[in-house]
Amino acid sequence: MSHDYDLFVIGAGSGGVRAARLSSSYGARVAIAEDTYLGGTCVNVGCVPKKLFVYGSHFSEDFDDARAYGWDVSAEPVDWPRLRDNKTREIERLNGIYRNLLVSAGVDILWGRAKLLDAHRVQVGDDVYRAEHVLIATGSWPHVPNVPGRELAITSNEAFYLDEFPERVVVVGGGYIAVEFAGIFAGLGAKTTLVYRGPMFLRGFDDEIRHFVAAELDKKHIERRFSTQVTNIERAERGLVLQLDDGTTLAADQVLYATGRDPNTAALGLEAAGVLTSERGGIVVDHYYRSSVPSIYAIGDVIDRAQLTPVAIAEGMCIANNLFTDRPKHTLDYALVPTAVFCQPSIGTVGLTEAEARGRFEDDVDVYGADFKPLKHTLTGRDERTLMKLVVRRSDDRVVGAHMVGPEAGEIIQGIAVAMTAGATKEQFDRTIGIHPTAAEEFVTMRQPRRE
Repeated sequence: MSHDYDLFVIGAGSGGVRAARLSSSYGARVAIAEDTYLGGTCVNVGCVPKKLFVYGSHFSEDFDDARAYGWDVSAEPVDWPRLRDNKTREIERLNGIYRNLLVSAGVDILWGRAKLLDAHRVQVGDDVYRAEHVLIATGSWPHVPNVPGRELAITSNEAFYLDEFPERVVVVGGGYIAVEFAGIFAGLGAKTTLVYRGPMFLRGFDDEIRHFVAAELDKKHIERRFSTQVTNIERAERGLVLQLDDGTTLAADQVLYATGRDPNTAALGLEAAGVLTSERGGIVVDHYYRSSVPSIYAIGDVIDRAQLTPVAIAEGMCIANNLFTDRPKHTLDYALVPTAVFCQPSIGTVGLTEAEARGRFEDDVDVYGADFKPLKHTLTGRDERTLMKLVVRRSDDRVVGAHMVGPEAGEIIQGIAVAMTAGATKEQFDRTIGIHPTAAEEFVTMRQPRRE
């Protein structure tokens, strides 16, 4: 059978682009199809613009804190169009970089929605291409519940391009995206309310971290309405009105739903090609990302494992290695995937939560921790605190979890993740000399367990 390509990639997000570029560098003939934008969610309506908005939203506190350090700074309300448009220019620059990376690697870029016709044929527009291997890397898409008036709400996709900055915002959801956007809107000056159906947000994170962040958000003047659901959204004389299941109402100029993301598998022709999916619509793959059809693979958010850009990139590298080199097959170890939540203050975490460790190792667990006011705020007087904790398996002294809430938590946890991947023990943490004065040194000065 002759093929137009050795690898046909559907989706030019971070994972698909990495797989395409590497595969081409190994000598494969590669095409990549995209119907929205190069770089996927992360570059366009996710990690990158969100982090830029987090930076922007923190200046209100920075201006206040400057007075304690001898700087008299006055600030006008945020110039939203300037922030928005500066962000957009940066995203457009990154789009160009992604295009140049693909072109310079010899990858053919095809614009349009790709659809599987069978195990080896893909249709894009009126054209049909044959490929020995097909990789689906179409990511995920925001999920909005079927609530009356849902068409009046926005998702994170639209939040980056608002015409006007809202005075009153309701963020619905309890995951990391909801918490991050609540901090962004509040920091930029909006009266912000976070509505979540559960009793505590950030499900899946360490419980102590979750409660600590909830207390810190209260200090940021973000109203929390937990164990509450929106039952209806209506237009009002000014803005919108949300009906809640406790009988109360909320007025808002903008409602943002951040209630999860679904695998982006609609209209891909999966059923016609015989590709199996899970109940949530994620593509079912084996240890090496092969679907139920041997020639079709999938990586990233579309397989509904860890919805993180670096994970998709690592999976894409595995695909290129496994299909087009003679090296041993690679797969990803998901046990120690570090992550950060860019709420304010931010979260960094890697490894097991305390509850997970106790569930797995029972009484063979020690927990170390530190809770303190950062040095910076000893002058500012700001009531913001930092929390750090290590979870240790007592029998072999192995550090199995590290968690932090505080400024630059992600930057600090990245280094801790390297140590944990190398199998570091608590004794090795203790023998490491701290850098003083830093917050990070607390991770190597925790001497006594807080509790068994």
